[in-house]
Amino acid sequence: MEPPNLYPVKLYVYDLSKGLARRLSPIMLGKQLEGIWHTSIVVHKDEFFFGSGGISSCPPGGTLLGPPDSVVDVGSTEVTEEIFLEYLSSLGESQFRGEAYNLFEHNCNTFSNEVAQFLTGRKIPSYITDLPSEVLSTPFGQALRPLLDSIQIQPPGGSTVGRPNGQS
Repeated sequence: MEPPNLYPVKLYVYDLSKGLARRLSPIMLGKQLEGIWHTSIVVHKDEFFFGSGGISSCPPGGTLLGPPDSVVDVGSTEVTEEIFLEYLSSLGESQFRGEAYNLFEHNCNTFSNEVAQFLTGRKIPSYITDLPSEVLSTPFGQALRPLLDSIQIQPPGGSTVGRPNGQS
């Protein structure tokens, strides 16, 4: 019996604040944040992410965010591209529809964590998934929550997964 093909799985990590969180968080929040993280999963030669437009894909580093600030090796998967795209399509029709996006509770990092576990059985780093609760644990974060809840993030430069011609 032939060994299964293994496909590398990477987590692309972007700091949406471009370094401002590191400098301003001690003053604004009273605690140090290293960044405001946007993540995506790179597997089968594409980058997949979730935002207010639903699940999207692009060539790795192909959003207008530019190259990632860091790349985390999540592991390898035996899941074929065909099975993975079927999985993404079902996620896009259920829990990861665009209207389900919420900056604090259901965001790009929630998606990356879910997909990483499906592909490799491993979670993404907790410093990323714990960020919303860290911000909300501060008085400033609580005061800003109504405004922040209204923010919809969709990195430009991707095409929607599971819809013909990238149509929404």
